[in-house]
Amino acid sequence: MRLLVVGSGGREHALCWAIAASPLCDALYCAPGNAGIAEVATCLPVDLDDLDAIVGLARAERIDFVVVGPEAPLVAGLVDRLEAAGIKTFGPSKAAAALEGSKAFMKDFCARHAIPTASYARFTDAAAARAHVRATGAPIVVKTDGLAAGKGVTVATTVEEAIAAIDAAMVDGAFGAAGSELVIEEFMAGEEASFFVLCDGRNIVPFGGAQDHKAVGDGDTGPNTGGMGAYSPAPIFDAAAERRVMDEIVRPTIAGMAAEGRPFKGVLFVGLMMTATGPRLVEFNVRFGDPECQVLMRRLMSDLVPALLASADGVLDGFDLRWYDETALAVVMATRGYPGKYPKDTPIAGLDRAAAIEDVIVFHAATHRDGDRILSNGGRVLAVTAMGATVAEAQRLAYAGVDAIDWPGGFCRRDIGWRAVAREG
Repeated sequence: MRLLVVGSGGREHALCWAIAASPLCDALYCAPGNAGIAEVATCLPVDLDDLDAIVGLARAERIDFVVVGPEAPLVAGLVDRLEAAGIKTFGPSKAAAALEGSKAFMKDFCARHAIPTASYARFTDAAAARAHVRATGAPIVVKTDGLAAGKGVTVATTVEEAIAAIDAAMVDGAFGAAGSELVIEEFMAGEEASFFVLCDGRNIVPFGGAQDHKAVGDGDTGPNTGGMGAYSPAPIFDAAAERRVMDEIVRPTIAGMAAEGRPFKGVLFVGLMMTATGPRLVEFNVRFGDPECQVLMRRLMSDLVPALLASADGVLDGFDLRWYDETALAVVMATRGYPGKYPKDTPIAGLDRAAAIEDVIVFHAATHRDGDRILSNGGRVLAVTAMGATVAEAQRLAYAGVDAIDWPGGFCRRDIGWRAVAREG
């Protein structure tokens, strides 16, 4: 088969790495890709917002199967456009992608189908939102309704912080149209975990759990990011938790989406808060996480391509996946200044030294090549990913990889996996 992966981040590098290993893959393309992806796939320049260009590219390259990585083209309806052109595609339709594209839709859907999540209110007026926060108190969570690249959520510990988040979104327009409506939720105490399932509209196959680190600083301090590291499996998300999430959240969601005429195909990312009373839904994403995808692909023993095809073809029933028992852990290296303003085109050296460490792979999230040099091209730039018999061993190897890289313009958290390492100790 001739396959195309759409996207340019660490998630797409991990997907390309796994797909390239499949005996079903004759030719692999990625649009637009990055410097790391170029080592396993042919990169084709395209604007991810230009759906017509992506469809045209798939036609021109005689692509048999497209895997869409990022949320924005999914929410914009890329899968619908590709399938209308007769090109088989992995990912949800525009109607199904509303589970991530609109927090308001997601929360209303959960209310209709009795899915356990935080209580909430929706606002299109800043004054009303401020009044709600003052009446409710803190801690409280302020979320943009639309996509904001992982940065539209503020977990406010004070009323003043929540009001500042409201004003940033609704008055200052910090998130553009995504912040014109806000969802304000109760604060849920506990540890966050991520769970993934493949869906074909009716059938569901579990695709593993992980734990992400959203805060930019060690000890989970500082502003939220798109993710500074992850590990899988997550000890807190055990078999009993998985059964409960499947019964209380995933199955009602897939059945509810089908009943509402929005059958969900693709991968459903279930963001969870593991509370004292059990798992509750934080949010849905309609694609693999980043950096969760990197650790899941490292642990996956099975060929990825047949699983993605079964999802697209509606034949996941009875599909079985095999996994390595070891822990995979990814440390994200980001440009200094992220998640605020940061420079681009800072040089990165030592990538070959890191990759030479046994059981270490460096997935590129935002890089480009300038002659013999690799340069940064975004906020989160690399995901140094390792496998180990324990979380502590995977952590040690991943940081050995980090320390082999010479990038003065970059930084990382030094405590990825700290909760799980403490449990092992």
